[in-house]
Amino acid sequence: MAEIHELSAVELRDALRSGELSSRQATGHFLDRIAAENRHLGAFITITAEQALLDAAGADEAHARAARDKTETALLHGMPVAFKDLTDVAGVVTTHGSAALDHKPALVDGALVATLKRAGVVSLGKTQVPEFGLTAYSENRIAPPSRNPYALSRSSGGSSGGSAAAVAAGLIPFAPGSDGGGSVRIPAAACGLVGLKPGRGLVPAGESTGDPAGLVVSGPLARSAADAALLLDALVPGPPGTGGPAAPSPSYLELAAKDPPKLRIGVSLESPWQTIFPFTPAPEALDALAEGIRLLEAAGHETADASIRYDNRYPDAFTTAWTAAVGDARVAPQREALLTPLTRTFRRRAQQRGPAKRAESLSFLRQFQRDTIAQYAAWDVMLMPALAQTPRPVGWFTGAAHGDGYWPAAEWTGDADGDYRKQCEYAPWSSMVNVCGLPAISVPVFWTGGAKGAGLPMGIQLVGPMSSEALLLQLAAQLGF
Repeated sequence: MAEIHELSAVELRDALRSGELSSRQATGHFLDRIAAENRHLGAFITITAEQALLDAAGADEAHARAARDKTETALLHGMPVAFKDLTDVAGVVTTHGSAALDHKPALVDGALVATLKRAGVVSLGKTQVPEFGLTAYSENRIAPPSRNPYALSRSSGGSSGGSAAAVAAGLIPFAPGSDGGGSVRIPAAACGLVGLKPGRGLVPAGESTGDPAGLVVSGPLARSAADAALLLDALVPGPPGTGGPAAPSPSYLELAAKDPPKLRIGVSLESPWQTIFPFTPAPEALDALAEGIRLLEAAGHETADASIRYDNRYPDAFTTAWTAAVGDARVAPQREALLTPLTRTFRRRAQQRGPAKRAESLSFLRQFQRDTIAQYAAWDVMLMPALAQTPRPVGWFTGAAHGDGYWPAAEWTGDADGDYRKQCEYAPWSSMVNVCGLPAISVPVFWTGGAKGAGLPMGIQLVGPMSSEALLLQLAAQLGF
């Protein structure tokens, strides 16, 4: 048998359900890997080893009862996972990646955590995030930065960067992320993973109460389309009255194994950020796109250039909606200086905007959604690079003096606008998908070293119409992932 961390999530699920492995064995194995590797990766902020082993023992007892009573085993029985440190896990501190907040243990589980615990998972801890989940890199002032397993000098992306690094390094089999502007797809692309952002409404928003534009949705980070489908099955709520997740019939895992129909795929490099941040995609991004086109055409799909035009008012409207929540965050005045320069700057600007400006931006984004979806509708699926540049060096966005990326070991330049511009040029094809509420998937089709696992990963993004999550998973599987 392969090492436990070498099993796919589906294989591990099967071994746990059959009793070939106990949850205590799996949990102990992954905790050992975290203890050995996290000091280099910075993937975890908090490791809850003692509680995880207790929960694993409880899972094994529940499995024995289910076998004795001939009742159904939980969908993700005994599966180790970890949660971004933006979501509450009962009894564990939620830092939100911020030195400006009081770090107190959460009283109850957040909605996402409660859903997955009902599905049977065992939480191993909390993963690294940027402050309040605002950025495309996972560096903050409270813990070492999350690093890319394929090059420790590079970032794992953000805001689900710690989770992506943990999955890519085999510290957990898969992980739930949250995506409000690319926060699942960006780190997936940076770390060579499949990252799925479901369409708006499929997975309950839960903790996104400060998200009037409906940008944020939870989705899976995984090493394959099948593993992502398994986790998506657990994230989608069961029928009313069941009290928990239940895989639809057929399940996403079953659907992901089927071949997609032949599709017309529109290819576009246009971005709504180009009007204020003109950028040129790096050669590696274009190489990834070319490889994606080659693989899709070899599978029988038709690709062609798509002429897409975006309204140039988008950047201001999106930024207004994206930063509204940080303006409302409860930060004591005497602790504001502990915020990162970017957070502090965008918090101040958000507080200076009146309700009329927010309402105007939301109205524009609804119109942007209608216009963009109408253009995309000429195609079955849209295709573009996942990122415009290779994974960036740690400290590159913030100007961290020593590349450590966190205070007090590093100084931050305070250039919030330069930081934001770099992010928009790095990931220019992400946020508009959230505004449109559409499903999208990042697939790692290219490696700068010429072979899978060699050099740095680069991905493509496929964007589908509403309710096309299964189709996107099928495409990722068809491409070999």
